[in-house]
Amino acid sequence: MPANTDRYENAVSRYFEAWNAREPKARTKAVAAAWAVGGGYTDPLADVVGHEQIAGVIAAAHEQFPGFAFRLTGAVDGHHDTARFSWELVSEVDGSAPVAGSDVITLAGDGRIRTVLGFLDRVPDGA
Repeated sequence: MPANTDRYENAVSRYFEAWNAREPKARTKAVAAAWAVGGGYTDPLADVVGHEQIAGVIAAAHEQFPGFAFRLTGAVDGHHDTARFSWELVSEVDGSAPVAGSDVITLAGDGRIRTVLGFLDRVPDGA
């Protein structure tokens, strides 16, 4: 069981590294480390496939919320090739977290993400 738990936690750790990468080169590298080739990301605001499009969604989030970072809330829960977890988007200035969500990921054999299904649990008015 611990090896599987590590697999999910490692995948989620790489996922957050990608979402928190601010510089384009670092983001490109982090997305490639987190997602399998041809991997996808779907949430209420985006439905994209491939590293370049995923990096574009992440860049857009940083443009909309400068000075914010994504943070895991709670534990990562997984079985087979699927894991779920919750997160918040936290201001580095005042610690507020106006956006929160829950994601479900499926993993490829190499431990990278094949798909993300994201749900927005808390979104500020006008976002």
